[in-house]
Amino acid sequence: MSELFDRIDALVASRSALPLPAERKRLRQAHGLTLDEVASALDVRRATVSGWEAGRTEPRPPEREAYARLLAKLAELYPAGSNAAAPVEGTLVSRTVAGAPAPACAVQAQPGPADPAIEAAAVTATGHPPAPAPTPVPAPAHTPGPVPAPAATPTPGAPVPAPASLPAAAAPAAMPEAPAPAAASRPAPASGPLPSSSRRPSTGPSTSSSRRSGARKTAPATTLAKTSATTSATISAPAPASGPDPRFENGPLAVIDVDTHGTVSAYCARGLVLDVPATSIPSLVDWTLKEARLGAPKLAGPGKDADPLLVLTQTALERYGLPVALTQDERLAGRLPEDHNVVKQLARAQWKLTKRGFGPWARIYRPATGPERACVQLCIPSWNALDTRHWAHAGQLPPAELARVLGVYASRVMTPRGSTAVTGLELMTALHPPTRASAPDADGKRHPEHNPGSLGKDPVDCAPCEAPDGHPLLKDLPRFHLRGPQEKLFEEAYDWARPMTDAECTLRHLVGIDVNMAFAAGANGLTVGLGAPTYLKTPVFDPKLPGSWLVDLSHVDLSHVKAGKQWVELDGSLLPSPFTPKGDRPEGPAWYATPTVAYAVELGYDVTPIEAYVRHENGRYLDSWYQRLRDAYLATMSDLGIDADLPPQDFLTAIDGHQTRDRELAIVVSAVKATVKGGLGKLRERPRGEGWRPGEPWRALARPTWRPDIRAAVISRTRINLHRKIVKHAAFTGQYPIAVLSDCVVYASNGPSPLDFLPHHDGKPLPGGFKLGINPGLVKPEGTQSVLWGEEVRERFNAPELNLARYIKDGTITDTDNGE
Repeated sequence: MSELFDRIDALVASRSALPLPAERKRLRQAHGLTLDEVASALDVRRATVSGWEAGRTEPRPPEREAYARLLAKLAELYPAGSNAAAPVEGTLVSRTVAGAPAPACAVQAQPGPADPAIEAAAVTATGHPPAPAPTPVPAPAHTPGPVPAPAATPTPGAPVPAPASLPAAAAPAAMPEAPAPAAASRPAPASGPLPSSSRRPSTGPSTSSSRRSGARKTAPATTLAKTSATTSATISAPAPASGPDPRFENGPLAVIDVDTHGTVSAYCARGLVLDVPATSIPSLVDWTLKEARLGAPKLAGPGKDADPLLVLTQTALERYGLPVALTQDERLAGRLPEDHNVVKQLARAQWKLTKRGFGPWARIYRPATGPERACVQLCIPSWNALDTRHWAHAGQLPPAELARVLGVYASRVMTPRGSTAVTGLELMTALHPPTRASAPDADGKRHPEHNPGSLGKDPVDCAPCEAPDGHPLLKDLPRFHLRGPQEKLFEEAYDWARPMTDAECTLRHLVGIDVNMAFAAGANGLTVGLGAPTYLKTPVFDPKLPGSWLVDLSHVDLSHVKAGKQWVELDGSLLPSPFTPKGDRPEGPAWYATPTVAYAVELGYDVTPIEAYVRHENGRYLDSWYQRLRDAYLATMSDLGIDADLPPQDFLTAIDGHQTRDRELAIVVSAVKATVKGGLGKLRERPRGEGWRPGEPWRALARPTWRPDIRAAVISRTRINLHRKIVKHAAFTGQYPIAVLSDCVVYASNGPSPLDFLPHHDGKPLPGGFKLGINPGLVKPEGTQSVLWGEEVRERFNAPELNLARYIKDGTITDTDNGE
């Protein structure tokens, strides 16, 4: 009987009542508890508690019962609506003006937890949350200045006065993604008149039929509300915990659209919609800089604030005299011709364009005359600004939904500066600005100086072995000279496959697993060169010194290697070599990046470099870049119902079909991953456009971020990380991969799930091997096909070593991509 009672107690605990997410945060902060303290008490991660308070996830037993007990105790000490604790920053507090309704999105403290199912049903039916019971809420104790007196009851027919301004805060996750009224959710300036884009509606009858510049309105709730399949909470672009910067209170960007009545509107990232009075592109730029309050604060101390971004829809292009699509010549040039009417309008208004001209990502600016920049960026989706490979169908989304997608990306990564590749590279610079202000000199003046840890403001030459073909360093080489591994550093991702063994052919399935954010994980903690290379002859290898090493690794035998501290015997013929992208065993000396040579030492073999180009000035330049992109990826995946702490089986259930739960957030995930790969690819950007000849410099070489050595080091470490897991898995299970492509590995298995061949003991994965999960470096299922499918495909193309990892996701293969 006691076992029966225990099961009943566990069942009750699994549904312990919890207050709404905003109330959870209020109670914790009212008692002065930090996220770390709560996480430590419950034996969970800090991010897990943060997800509970944001409404992205819900606690599960046994933590749920303990968490509910904690909140119940705090609720006794700090009851809702009492003066026991002042509202803290980050908590929305509503004030009701006499005779006027409370703002629809303001949150009022309730005496007890609401039923999430009832509240979700109310939101679905009406587009708004149910009106809370009126509860008097005191003004925040920390609010400066006197509390405004209640307005008099308006006369019949007169407009209702707007509620007073409140401290800015991010809306709780359980609220629908409808925008907050301007006066209730945006901080007003400390002094001085409000700009026209922030003015409150007049309290008396309007005396003019014209639309006021930048007047606020709300987008339809049916357009903005997005409900996750796993939770009733809706996801919107988050504002910083301390509230948006007053200079950029309307977010980083806006989508400009024109409705059927000819009204121009700016759909902002946080759901707000502004009226746009501008009638030309020059006046639109002026309005953006003077009234729209768009932009984003800098990401690092010495950096610069992000310029506002305007996304022009097709109707906006027509309104402002721009073509809806570029001609063939304009597409090839990547810009409008200099004699286009809009380009001439900008010139007459003394606005300038960058060297890219007026193209899909145009930057319009005036030279800075002080610390403030005067620059606006345009994004034109119908000119292919949003590459469908990375942004999917984002360019065809309605304005409010496009603003949401780009707004989430901008808040979690950065305001797009161009393609995802360009943005990935710009993020590196934004996190490590090249210069900073010096200490005051004798005259009290500050001067720009090198910012330690950055790449500086001047480019440095790469080593000859790191230079791609056609580089000016190689101009003296004979024409058509093909450089071999002794002349060229060739660190690339895996593209390897082998025929299946007889034993593998008796199994039923081929299962592909994909490493999450593999190249980002390869950048994490990696020491890279910051300055110019130094040439060394017959050096002693130093695994802590980044650079390129000419060394012979052909003696490394994969059938007898060290795995940790023990030597293990493997079937080396079934393993790819870790030293070449094609998995072939090297035949002699070749150039390798530091991580590759260090791995040879780790496998238990001596190395004797012949020569090297090393960088004594070095650091972990990519750490903050990795962390920001990792956080963006994990936060967005959590919004899709995939938490970092899910057990393996729950993770597989959650990852299945996650892209269809919220297709817009799935676009953000795709863009974040493309930002990683594209940003690293830009470190060795090749010449583009016509007119370039081998041996001549190209534009990218003038950037301090043109660093092929950093790209090579990241790819090298990513490939080595994958090979290390493959060796661990083979040593423990005797299973070997069939194919490897970049970050995807295919194994033969008796079952269709990764759990059918990934070893687990007491619910824990093999240490150092593959682990299911959403964190960067962990793996998720890529696809499953039958062994028969694999054999038929290889037989069809007469290619026993066709890389099946390329097609494992959906099994589709065409005649044009066989083996390439």
